[in-house]
Amino acid sequence: MNISAQYFDWAASAPQNPEIAAEALDIAQKYAANPSSVHKAGIEAREKLEEARKRCADVLNVKPECLVFTSGGTESNHIPLVSLLQKPIKGSIVISAIEHAAVREQALALRHCGRRIITADCGKDGIVSADEVLKKCEGDTEMVCIMAVNNETGAIQPVYKIADALASLKGRRPKLHVDAVQAAGKIPFDFSYTGIDSAAVSAHKIYGCRGIGLLYTASRTESFLKGGGQEGGMRSGTENLFGIWSLMRCLETCAEKTACTAALEAQKEKTAFFIGALQKIPGCTIIPEARAAFPDLYSPWIVQASFKGIPGEVAVRALSERGFYISTGSACSARKNKRPVLSAMKIDEETARNSVRFSFGSMQTHKDIEALIEAVREVNALFGQKI
Repeated sequence: MNISAQYFDWAASAPQNPEIAAEALDIAQKYAANPSSVHKAGIEAREKLEEARKRCADVLNVKPECLVFTSGGTESNHIPLVSLLQKPIKGSIVISAIEHAAVREQALALRHCGRRIITADCGKDGIVSADEVLKKCEGDTEMVCIMAVNNETGAIQPVYKIADALASLKGRRPKLHVDAVQAAGKIPFDFSYTGIDSAAVSAHKIYGCRGIGLLYTASRTESFLKGGGQEGGMRSGTENLFGIWSLMRCLETCAEKTACTAALEAQKEKTAFFIGALQKIPGCTIIPEARAAFPDLYSPWIVQASFKGIPGEVAVRALSERGFYISTGSACSARKNKRPVLSAMKIDEETARNSVRFSFGSMQTHKDIEALIEAVREVNALFGQKI
């Protein structure tokens, strides 16, 4: 794979695997007919699409009929939320304070449709507890949205504990939706865990192409958006066989249990080395500060840090000029210059303003990370506040 050793913004988007892209293009060209067409070419395209669905299901250990192909992580997060509009009940929706904008902003938009949006707070460690979620649930709560891995801090949320806690509620159990975009193919995640009603996946976070995603649904619900009825009526529109095949092959490459675990363990070692080196840089603060003491609570693929006296945008530009590419956080929020996740963690304004995100890919080596550390030291020496 031809991947830049100096690209450290994988949480925003991963470079495509060229072999998988070439294979997907070949499939899309060979089976070019509309999968909904009833002629032989259409039937053959449909068979290939369903083969991809089954292979995705095999990797994720779920039933093929539980998987819906979408245009990406954002749409996969939107469908369960917007589907609530099919019901006359106007109950509350609980979302965590650290959700990606795809969940947070869509949930807030549902206020205009009569839903009450309740926020479950996180601790200073960036983690939302099951007790906090239960505390915010009400008798009419329709849905709870909790991401599996935070896209800015890498904090792994206790999704299984939250699912178990919701199951203990008396009366109607709220549905649990999980944004698994930063989990699928990066850390072991059990989509079939009892109590997880839906979960979102995006291809371009795991070496796939942009514009394709996956929605896991434990049971089908009626979609609010209507059309030709493709994907079991959950997501109308002619299916993107190129993207679907790309997503399937990326899941087979990254999310297969043995491969995922091996890559995770290798990255844990590299990230521990990286964090240890950052902590020795004057004025550097790891976010959250307790992360080094509890590494297993965080995905090793994402590290957030702040450098005293260096605004995040300055650090990003200075490193970019040296050929190293990082971000100030979620690419979806970068232009708005807002850090709601850090605010929810009670990070002080200056530290939040100076924070940046480093995110990694499995192809990067210790040597690549050492080069990044040296560049960070250089930028800190030039722009950082002298301690």
